[in-house]
Amino acid sequence: MINYRYLGNSGLKITELTYGNWLTHGSQVENEQAAACVRAALDVGITSFDTADVYANTAAETVLGEALKGERRESLEIFTKVYWPTGPGGANDTGLSRKHIMESIDGSLSRLQTDYVDLYQAHRWDHETPLEETMLAFADIVRQGKALYIGVSEWTADQIRQGAELAKELRIPFISNQPQYSMLWRVIEDEVVPASEENGLSQIVWSPVAQGVLTGKYLPGAPAPAGSRGDDEKGGKRMISRFLDDQDLLERVQGLKPIADELDLTMAQLAIAWVLQNKNVAAAIIGASRPEQVVDNAKASGVEIPAELMARIDEVLGDKIVRDPALTAEASPATRIER
Repeated sequence: MINYRYLGNSGLKITELTYGNWLTHGSQVENEQAAACVRAALDVGITSFDTADVYANTAAETVLGEALKGERRESLEIFTKVYWPTGPGGANDTGLSRKHIMESIDGSLSRLQTDYVDLYQAHRWDHETPLEETMLAFADIVRQGKALYIGVSEWTADQIRQGAELAKELRIPFISNQPQYSMLWRVIEDEVVPASEENGLSQIVWSPVAQGVLTGKYLPGAPAPAGSRGDDEKGGKRMISRFLDDQDLLERVQGLKPIADELDLTMAQLAIAWVLQNKNVAAAIIGASRPEQVVDNAKASGVEIPAELMARIDEVLGDKIVRDPALTAEASPATRIER
């Protein structure tokens, strides 16, 4: 079964493996298969589910809501997000304005077939909306009972501090950040994690296997396996190209296999277990296009990687590890994106 961890400085427990449907539900995977993946997650003990209104332009929330229908709501932790363009992409169909937030939460609840979400997250920082407006809208949503807790995604350390200060004034539970984090992408470690620890937030990290690169299935000099994200022209290939074009990186990733073997883990399990060694990480988000992937990834829960093997991982990956904290700021567009 999957271990639980507290989310931030709160009493909320979530499963340290959280099922996410960013690049699958409503787009790359048929609904029946998506529902099977959700069932597999529930069967292995995952009770936390992460989605967003923008995923497949709201279709991912709809698919998740259908897949969870009939489950005891109190036994689930459901997370969604707001910021990116949805709907036809009008002037107010994006960002963190009060108008967009208040309309978006109602749309998300309808699609998810629930009266509330456990965690409502600002999907990026909005440079065009005063933070006070955004946080007050979140506070109203919490007080209306439509969200129990508030979080963010890909905010910088300074942005987290500003948000935490306002959340304290407004007396709302601001408890999490959702950044990209993996063996290869460690930009949160120097600034975001310390700021989060100071302010009672923990991380729910996405892409712990670096869009599949850390599974070891992409071999140097070989074409991407058929059916893999690197072979997907719908968008997956674009997301992963920066890794696949680096043959030296792919060779180094293959060097992780002996470490995984030593721990009797697959390379994917090793990558997921690695992010969970960070005590500020509450959960690693895992996605799947097949139920068996969920079952395999679940075996990463509770794994302890000895310090000497953590050091060996660093040695193998060497200068391919990205650490620059300035890269977090680049995740939020300078202006709102309209369709």
